[in-house]
Amino acid sequence: MTQTTGEALQAGTGRVAGVRPAGTRAVLAELAGTEDVLALQALLQEHPLPGQVDVLAAARTVLVTADSPASARRIAATLPELDLTAPVQRDGGLVVIDTVYDGEDLAEVARLTGLGPDGVVAAHTGQLWTVAFAGFAPGFGYLLGEDSVLEVPRRSSPRTAVPAGAVALAGTYSAVYPRRSPGGWQLIGHTTARMWDLSRDQPALAAPGQRIQFRAVRESLDITPESAPAADAPAQEASSGLRIISPGLQSLIQDLGRTGHAGLGVSAAGALDRASLRRANRLVGNAASAAVIETVAGGLQVRAVGDQVLAVTGAPAGLTITAGDDGAAPDRTVPMATPFALLDGETLTLGAPASGFRSYLALRGGVDVPPVLGSRSTDTLAGLGPAPLAAGQALAAGGSAESGVVGHPEIQPDFPDEGVTVLDVVPGPRSDWFDQAALDALTAQEWTVKPQSNRVGMRLDGTPLRRTRDGELASEGTVSGALQVPPEGLPVLFLADHPVTGGYPVIAVVVDEHLDRAGQVPIGGIIRFRWADRDSASDNPTVSDTEVSS
Repeated sequence: MTQTTGEALQAGTGRVAGVRPAGTRAVLAELAGTEDVLALQALLQEHPLPGQVDVLAAARTVLVTADSPASARRIAATLPELDLTAPVQRDGGLVVIDTVYDGEDLAEVARLTGLGPDGVVAAHTGQLWTVAFAGFAPGFGYLLGEDSVLEVPRRSSPRTAVPAGAVALAGTYSAVYPRRSPGGWQLIGHTTARMWDLSRDQPALAAPGQRIQFRAVRESLDITPESAPAADAPAQEASSGLRIISPGLQSLIQDLGRTGHAGLGVSAAGALDRASLRRANRLVGNAASAAVIETVAGGLQVRAVGDQVLAVTGAPAGLTITAGDDGAAPDRTVPMATPFALLDGETLTLGAPASGFRSYLALRGGVDVPPVLGSRSTDTLAGLGPAPLAAGQALAAGGSAESGVVGHPEIQPDFPDEGVTVLDVVPGPRSDWFDQAALDALTAQEWTVKPQSNRVGMRLDGTPLRRTRDGELASEGTVSGALQVPPEGLPVLFLADHPVTGGYPVIAVVVDEHLDRAGQVPIGGIIRFRWADRDSASDNPTVSDTEVSS
């Protein structure tokens, strides 16, 4: 080997080179080399700083998420003082991955490196790889080797689908695709190793800090099919709960999300309007984090199995209750943000919202579905948590009730309608990729939410923003509310199911207390961004509805 491990991992200075705010509740620590990245990640995992919620290492940065703006400021002040010169303990053990080297790009990699196909295999299997960081998808680990002889560019044209188990190279990294997904890496082989398996205590086979050894095998390997998303649930009996008659456009189970797993490539997910979820749970006497139904644009119909207590908050919609199927009893209506009884056999129908986009239906006791990594929320990008609700599906009531039902309505906030929704933003960690004209253009115009938007992010249409730098960033951690600007210049506003890392510069970040408002902007809605004073935004105590929950 031509280099030592330290040289291949790009030894740094032993200190944090700089700290950039990433919104009001996270900071981005910049490091000189990969060794510093690994050292800071290991130090923060072993000795968390006060208020630290999550840590996400990337190519040249470590994103530290905090439980409050005050904690984020304290963490930002502490990071430059940390000593990163202590040896990084890579005690994750050695994982051997049997690989058949038959990838579609093996010949191209052989040409690019000048090694020939056998030389590529020898170089890939002849060194230990270290999982530097995770990202892109749960179980996708960026592996750094002991030398750089296999450094190759990404494909000029990404594939629309790369199979699960594909072994690949890009830049100085190697990786194994944990699930079928688009990708632009060079494919050199395949393996049957399951890179992500929720039945294991540690779901990720390649977790940060782990050492990987690839072993060439010549016999054919049958690829074990990746876990398929749950199929539409068949009708089943529940002693107490709800049956889905119609899920509407899209209805999902959501709670306050699964924090603390960004290092495995898993975002927090959870309700897009956290205040409405908490309000619905409070009305029926549930714990704040109980699972509810998040539904968009109306059309949800549920039938009570046993007598139930419900509440609907969020986007205001007409709530109609039908007693039985014979039509003998007249329909009745119930108000929003008020607890009400849905008796055995009665059906509740949510109409189209008069304003806003997402409504939240809470069931006393909470929706009882199996938690995944500590949360019952559905992550639409990662494919974690319950599948979208389907007609005929039964949802059991759980044991999350902890107080009496609230006996009076709560005040509903205003929700976006045909007018303009104003979202406060603070400068993003990469605002220096843009000149003052672009920063002014961000807030001077109205942006339209495009139909391609979803829980991952809002795609915005308007006058493109021009960068002042060419090229792309090395992959780095991102946060909910980040406004990424791809080369075309049209921002994407990241929401709860966003990828944990990204390579486009973040020009600004929506302040945390306005994320709920962003989640209520409908398709076709109009957004205007407004620069917020960072100190006043960070110090805004607000009510508990806007606090981050772990």
